[in-house]
Amino acid sequence: MMETRATPLRRRPAQRRSAERVQRMLDACAEILDEDGYDGLSTTRIAQRAEVAIGSVYQFFPDKRAVAQALALRNLELFGDRVSGLLAEQTFEHWSDTVGAIIDIFVELHRSVPGFRVLRFGDVADVNLLDDSADNNAVVADRLRQLIVHVFGVADTPEMARAVAIAVEAADAVLKMAFRRDPDGEPAVLSEAKRLIHGYLAGHIERA
Repeated sequence: MMETRATPLRRRPAQRRSAERVQRMLDACAEILDEDGYDGLSTTRIAQRAEVAIGSVYQFFPDKRAVAQALALRNLELFGDRVSGLLAEQTFEHWSDTVGAIIDIFVELHRSVPGFRVLRFGDVADVNLLDDSADNNAVVADRLRQLIVHVFGVADTPEMARAVAIAVEAADAVLKMAFRRDPDGEPAVLSEAKRLIHGYLAGHIERA
């Protein structure tokens, strides 16, 4: 697994009840993001929605940004777990052939996971929300690169890392376009995103 920045939690919950309370706070954060966006988010609203005392929020999080960061990290873990499951269950001839299926996972999260549509991996709050030393897309690209190297046994070269990073940046831009036009993602644009990224990565493999 890739390493991200330190946990945003002031302290880790030591008991199951505390861990469940933290998850309720993250769920509340996600619901508020869907309703009113990041600007409408506050620790007070999170406490009210999660039905916890405001002191409970500050016991674990210093501010709303930290709650959003924890939610973005949860989103990243969910995305990574689903991609890992996909790679374990299906057979792909080349790692570039995973593009369509990985984009489908992202689209499904966007459609079904509370808060994901607004926060995704954190850009709405901070482009360095996942890691102080790297932008959010770079963190996502690093996660995908590690999974690809592990599953397909490809050489973990600087060129391969650059190709994945460029693919993630390009996919992010086109997917934003797809969801800007249609809340569920405009099908034609989603299809073009898959064609664009697969073509780029397949070409990269051929050149290599």
